[in-house]
Amino acid sequence: MGHSHDHTGHGHGHDHSHEHGHGHGHGHDHDHHHPNTELDAATSAALDESIPDTDLSPTELSRRGLLRSAGILGGAAALAVSGAEFAAATSPTSHVFTSGGRPNVWLAGDHHIHTQLSSDGMYRVIDQAHHAAANGLDWLVITDHGGATHARIGVDLVNPQIKAARAELKNTLIFQGLEWNIPAAEHGTVFVAPGSREVEVLKQFENSYDGSVKNAGANTPANEQLALDGIHWLGQQVDQRRVADALFLANHPARNGIDSPHEIRNWRDADPRIAVGFEGAPGHQAGGLPVGVGVGGARGLYGNAPSANSFPGFPPESYRTWGGFDWMTATVGGLWDSLLAEGKPWWISANSDSHVNWNETSRRPDGSDQAQFDRDGRYMDPVYSGTVNRTAADFFPGYYSRTHVGADNRDYRAVMEGLRNGRVWVDHGALVKAIDMEVRETGKTHGEPLGGALHVRPGRAVELVIRITAQNVPNWANFVPSLNRVDAIVGAVKGAVSDKDTFTAPDTKVVKQWDTSGKRGTFELVLPLGKADPENPFYVRVRGTDGNRSQAGFLGAAIDPKGPQLDVVGDADPWADLWFYTNPIWVLPTK
Repeated sequence: MGHSHDHTGHGHGHDHSHEHGHGHGHGHDHDHHHPNTELDAATSAALDESIPDTDLSPTELSRRGLLRSAGILGGAAALAVSGAEFAAATSPTSHVFTSGGRPNVWLAGDHHIHTQLSSDGMYRVIDQAHHAAANGLDWLVITDHGGATHARIGVDLVNPQIKAARAELKNTLIFQGLEWNIPAAEHGTVFVAPGSREVEVLKQFENSYDGSVKNAGANTPANEQLALDGIHWLGQQVDQRRVADALFLANHPARNGIDSPHEIRNWRDADPRIAVGFEGAPGHQAGGLPVGVGVGGARGLYGNAPSANSFPGFPPESYRTWGGFDWMTATVGGLWDSLLAEGKPWWISANSDSHVNWNETSRRPDGSDQAQFDRDGRYMDPVYSGTVNRTAADFFPGYYSRTHVGADNRDYRAVMEGLRNGRVWVDHGALVKAIDMEVRETGKTHGEPLGGALHVRPGRAVELVIRITAQNVPNWANFVPSLNRVDAIVGAVKGAVSDKDTFTAPDTKVVKQWDTSGKRGTFELVLPLGKADPENPFYVRVRGTDGNRSQAGFLGAAIDPKGPQLDVVGDADPWADLWFYTNPIWVLPTK
């Protein structure tokens, strides 16, 4: 599996980049809930396998039977099975979501950032955190590459820098994580809630389960199992309270074609509390800047081709970005939708993958080379170069890509809960200022927000409501973006697939496209979704664009008449092609 990294300094020829954005937040006076974690008492009892069948009430026993028949009963991991999956799998007879909750605040962030503790990074933690805060981010995750040196001393060395940055930037949430070389697959972000054992847990994880450290990169069943063991192990650390929380998101999933559909499904199913999603949009977006401004290369550094370890079903187009987004996300009816159509919560994000940044005027000092890194565990602090680096493919955190998380509070645990619950929308180039979206019964004041599932009685009319605040201040390229089109995408929930390598969802398509050009301030889009039918649960997700570059979707115009355009190497200016994507909301009619 090619997990090679460039150690030469400023050109890193592999997998990382970045973006920009603005901080924001808006309050709401509503009740709050945790739609993917709150189970009713009967379901909780049924899921707790420490309680024998004989001790359950008739209702609880019946619920356990449904869970067993659906194949989703499995101890602690099953406790995190979402309401959507449970309800879909059991012909929804039980409300496992409460209604009406919305986040108190939206916090923009980035979960994929490298420093001088990465074999191909350059900056100190405070450099990245300072830029992230200045660019409007509320939270960030330091994710230096896993590997022998990092596992030996890097995890320890970065922690004091993170703590110092937390003290310096008190309004910025700075997580410690790492970029996991997933055994038999690509890279992924793994991070934990701050605490007295964050270093200990991350270090033990890396030494035991990193594909580079364990020489487990090859595409073998044993290595795939090692990845699942790592996810299980993270869940156990939470159960044992060694850390308060832990999350895993797969990075640049389609870049090399080595994240096969069954691996993604298996990661998610290994522990849905821990494995929650993948990058909808990779970093390295500056790779597409045109010659004269930038390197004129592949957006996202998605310029690769299949290898012996690649999943053979992926087409050549999957190795490129589409409108700056990963093919798995950008394809309507593609791999992301195939998971959503199973009723599986699986979320997307966008981030910088910042290593060495475009337009940079610093460099590593003389003598700070690979040998020095291997000896000391980090490169020396950057120095002024006297030149401008126009060949780097990365943006600083918050400069171009943002992941907006709906949280109950402005704290670490709330950000992680927001990510886990899918209360997330992402954008490039600060395309819009804010998005608030819900699905509700027609006539009701409130419904289910992003990541939730609306349970509704049969025959009741349902509608999607999207409230968008148009951008009115310039982005970091110094122009005010214009949102010119918004698309609604609906997919049928069909339940679990028999073939875990399924990567299409034939019943998903674009159902509505709004021309939003010229709209200012906060405006509302409403889409009637018909009457609830217990035989036809579904989900809806939304995307928007400046409309500069569109083409028929990868699966055809009947499914996606005007989707993102396939990015061409050398002709993929990221600022001229802006999109936002939301996570889905499910509609699960009761019987």
